[in-house]
Amino acid sequence: MSDHVYKHIELTGSSTESIEDATRRAIERAAATVRHMRWFEVVQVRGQIENDAVHYWQVVIKIGFTLDEA
Repeated sequence: MSDHVYKHIELTGSSTESIEDATRRAIERAAATVRHMRWFEVVQVRGQIENDAVHYWQVVIKIGFTLDEA
């Protein structure tokens, strides 16, 4: 196993369906421009309430990725 250096970014995904869907959306969107993603960490979950029910989810995640070789 080789040593790695990771950089991380913080993103907020959102969904009207679920926490998992909000997380998936954030990762899929990041995949369009970020290479070598290796891990994610959920750092915050929040939601919006309408008519006494959960209406919207937001998930703040950190995504770690390895840097290109120099």
